[in-house]
Amino acid sequence: MSRVCELTGKRAMVGNNVSHAMNKTKRKFNINLLKKRFYIPEEDRWVTLKVSTSALKNINKKGISAVIKEAREKGFLNK
Repeated sequence: MSRVCELTGKRAMVGNNVSHAMNKTKRKFNINLLKKRFYIPEEDRWVTLKVSTSALKNINKKGISAVIKEAREKGFLNK
């Protein structure tokens, strides 16, 4: 599986390692992903999602139902 957040669509960025001598080599900036189970009371079931920590903060703020609804509207989540 790729390292992509299922709720926000965030993925790894590409950049350069820059040495003191200004030599540049390619590198990846991976996102902070967690595999987490959520209980959805409207559907009365548990769902396991790969989410970034920023998406986790959104879930704590807005609630899982609202965040899943937004992700489906944007086309990130198709479960």
